[in-house]
Amino acid sequence: MKRGRKPLGPRLVGGLEGSEEAKKRLRVILETVTGERSIEDASKELGIEESAFQKLRTRTLAEALQGLEPRPLGRPPKEKPEAASEVEVLKRENADLRLALEAAEIREEIALVFPHLRRTSKKNPGGRNPGPGWRPQPRGSPPDREGGGKA
Repeated sequence: MKRGRKPLGPRLVGGLEGSEEAKKRLRVILETVTGERSIEDASKELGIEESAFQKLRTRTLAEALQGLEPRPLGRPPKEKPEAASEVEVLKRENADLRLALEAAEIREEIALVFPHLRRTSKKNPGGRNPGPGWRPQPRGSPPDREGGGKA
């Protein structure tokens, strides 16, 4: 003969936190699972159709199963403060890069629309396009002069 308390079964629901309506539904669902009550009686008790009761029971059991899935032991790790500041730095850098990209795209569009406007540089101080056939002179060579002599 076994010793100990008799199992409470569906009556355990009474000690749980929740509304009375939710407790009643869970108790009736558990009574159908344990075979204490038929689905017909359970649906009448809850005032719903048998098909609706079947859906309710299936959803309840699926949610219970989901709650029993294994989870990692212990507390979830806290996000390090450095990681949060690093994310902020990366967000700012991303915004800066997007702005630089947009500026480069605008400069490119301007260069395509106004090809005669060029940036001045050390190699081309006048900022003008020297034209076709122009080649840079080797270092140390005197530039070619038109007219053939000194001015």
